[in-house]
Amino acid sequence: MTADAMFHHLPWHDFDAFARFESDASMVCRLRRAERSRRKLLLYALIQDSAKSPELYGPMPPIDDVLELLGRVEHASPAAFDRLLTHPYTGSWAGYATRLLRDGIDGICPLWMHLGHVHAIAAASAMRAGLNFEMVVPLWEGNASLPSLGAAQLPFTSSFSVATVSGGPTSYSVANELAEVSVPHPFSTDAVGWRHVRSRRCSSGRHTFAVGLDDIDPYRGLYEPVLPQRLDTAEVADWGRLLDEAWRLISSSMPDLAPVLSEGLSSLVPKPRVPFQNPSASTGEAFGSAVVGRPTDGADLAATLIHELQHIVLGGILHLTKLYERDQQERIYAPWRDDPRPLSGVLQGVYAFFGVTAFWRALAATETDVIDYRARFEFAFWRAQVWHTLQVLREDETLTDAGRRFLAGIAEVLGPWQREPVREDIARLAKVVAEDHQAGWRLRHLRPDPAAVAGLVKAWRAGRSMPPIWAVQTEVTSTPVPDGSWPRCRATLVRLSLTAADRAELAAIWPTVPDATSADFAYAAGRFEDAARGYRAELRTDPDRPASLVGLGLALRAVGPEPAARALLYRPELVRAVNRELRFTAADSVVAEDVAAWIGQLVSG
Repeated sequence: MTADAMFHHLPWHDFDAFARFESDASMVCRLRRAERSRRKLLLYALIQDSAKSPELYGPMPPIDDVLELLGRVEHASPAAFDRLLTHPYTGSWAGYATRLLRDGIDGICPLWMHLGHVHAIAAASAMRAGLNFEMVVPLWEGNASLPSLGAAQLPFTSSFSVATVSGGPTSYSVANELAEVSVPHPFSTDAVGWRHVRSRRCSSGRHTFAVGLDDIDPYRGLYEPVLPQRLDTAEVADWGRLLDEAWRLISSSMPDLAPVLSEGLSSLVPKPRVPFQNPSASTGEAFGSAVVGRPTDGADLAATLIHELQHIVLGGILHLTKLYERDQQERIYAPWRDDPRPLSGVLQGVYAFFGVTAFWRALAATETDVIDYRARFEFAFWRAQVWHTLQVLREDETLTDAGRRFLAGIAEVLGPWQREPVREDIARLAKVVAEDHQAGWRLRHLRPDPAAVAGLVKAWRAGRSMPPIWAVQTEVTSTPVPDGSWPRCRATLVRLSLTAADRAELAAIWPTVPDATSADFAYAAGRFEDAARGYRAELRTDPDRPASLVGLGLALRAVGPEPAARALLYRPELVRAVNRELRFTAADSVVAEDVAAWIGQLVSG
């Protein structure tokens, strides 16, 4: 195996098309080819660096044996060689092992186990090529992983040991001193001691989507290697049903995107369902893969697949084009996160949720009934959130010229969407959910000027009818350290109210929403005075609770114009800071709502 002297670049045509959500499968294919070259260089460098210290490989065979086998595979079957090189978790492994080698440390396993994974990569590629060979591979808790194919399960006496893969061209086995497992051919079936990497093939009209469901590869996670976590038969069936439905929605509502997704997303790491959430994640090192929690329905999964496709694409773009200068300061509000984020993370989110916005917009135009109402809400919500965040990013000094061009391309498409008509009731709910989250973020991550707080406390104690203007308008600073927790249950209940058949159905559901309170349910059900009473009761128990302070602001605003509502929604961090100081030092009890009403006289919304 040699390192190719091949250079890749991203044409401006492709760059601009990606920014405007107008890419095609050939563009993603070019990104994938660039990732292949990057992986090959990483693999070559890792082997060259580690070969200087053969003792790092412990009981594994010399690295020259691996190079010889990889060379045979590349000569006999370039397709088999490429299949392992472009396998998403080859990239994850290469990045992880390189960092361990650079820092001279072990990972989850001893360093020799991680470095020795290249032996397993060589063995798996040789099996795909149908070669006669023998190769020693790492054995972790009895699992001998053969990337992209599956894993053999052997008895073991040590957590970290080795096994031998041998055979060919259609008959292979994995063995250690205790047992031998025969690998079925073709590899895509389970057998005694063998678990294959399952996949799902979805078809809708003229579009087809084939994706792996990898619950085996040790490097399929985001941070550290993990052991296999095999899905049971019922879970596999659920994933198949959800993928079929998601693919139908994408193919029917966004037919031009379907081949792009099929090219860009080749493997999913299925995770258990998290009630009322849709967790997912990906990493730039694993181009083509996403870790996804099992969603409730196909629409949620479709939105998640597009969201992760955008991350995958942007990861490929960033390997070819510099969009920003390095800046890891956690300083920017992102509506999809509960903590401040660096520019790099916010830009990833803008691009991902730009795709999500496009999906819900397209779905609202093609679907009917409940899903149509839900799609219109999500479109109204995300178009505004992404747009506002985009405007903040476009002014950031750390952007390069290419970064400004990329964001300008997004703005060309997203800007006109802000003017598209949305039903007034849907627009109002979208605004409520947005303000709820932003107020909670302000309350937890913004710190008002201590001098301003002291000035307000002094004015309150002096009995002034109005707070000093300078104290209310003083700047605040942000911190990544949160002051209190933030449950998303109220936003969840508002979304559930969109699809519940009636108030009785919502009443049956709300107790199952984690962290939801009766005040949250009253608010989502439109009983705003009951909600205000409920939040006041919660604050008597815990005057600092962020969700109760913001909830009271929302409820008061829904009942009618209230200075307290303005302060609790737009300057909640100031209200809490002043209320805390008064509570801690005043002889008489102080109510946050009264402080908010006083400060709110000078707060505009």
